[in-house]
Amino acid sequence: MTILLYALTAILYAGLAVCSWHGYRRDAALALAGGQIAPAPVAGTPSRWPMQLSLFVVLVLHGVLLHQTIFRAQSMHFGFAYMLSAMLWLSVGIYWIESFFFPLDSLRLMVTPVAAVACVLPMVFPDVRILGFAADPIFKAHFIIANMAYGLFALAALHALLMIYAERQLHPSRSSEATGWLSRWLETLPPLLTMEKLLFRLIGAGFVLLTLTLISGVMFSEALFGRAVRIDHKTVFAVVSWLMFGAVLLGRHFYGWRGKVALRWVLASFVALLLAYVGSRFVLEVVLHRMTET
Repeated sequence: MTILLYALTAILYAGLAVCSWHGYRRDAALALAGGQIAPAPVAGTPSRWPMQLSLFVVLVLHGVLLHQTIFRAQSMHFGFAYMLSAMLWLSVGIYWIESFFFPLDSLRLMVTPVAAVACVLPMVFPDVRILGFAADPIFKAHFIIANMAYGLFALAALHALLMIYAERQLHPSRSSEATGWLSRWLETLPPLLTMEKLLFRLIGAGFVLLTLTLISGVMFSEALFGRAVRIDHKTVFAVVSWLMFGAVLLGRHFYGWRGKVALRWVLASFVALLLAYVGSRFVLEVVLHRMTET
């Protein structure tokens, strides 16, 4: 049953990506033939409901898959692969909610293929068994908040990559690079100012959750290990990413950071955040082959 869920979830994610790509190819072909292209669906209109419903079904399947694979035999299994899968599940969920208010169809072509890969990673890589404190209320709060922060920042990173590419195409010297379906894909993007507004909404919400993650982590460490702070790779990179995202928000507020400067800071901050848990667990589980309780 679990293997079937893995396959079905990945296939549906991939199917949504292929449908989106095929739609852009069809519109590009119509444009070349001089045909009439239907305008991009407006957020919240009935014409978008079939895709919204399909994405909701995949989200439910992915959520069931995560629950069945993480919580097994009265214990909790979690590692870098589970983290990436949960992160992309939350990112797609946040995208699904935001797409009711913003025309974000173009972002779906980036989010769904990544989610299709991430959802099957736990089947490929080994896991870490978490025992003893998995039922602790402080740990549960820390776990949920941390994953929500990761999901927001993962979506923000994909959003920033999309903005970087869209901004590159505004320069005359690069305008010829986007042809065919890619050109149609770029045409359906919201204005850059709208995308920038949404990006900083995501970062602001993510920064609040990351702050709560650090606070709950201190409380959890104090309750479990008898000390508030454990100096390890996870702690160092989590604090570094928190400082970097804070700098992005301060730079935006006081110095009006935007464009390439802000986007590069966002991506660099997300890389630091990935190294905080996913990177360290990847080294331990895959490179060093250590299956430890944590």
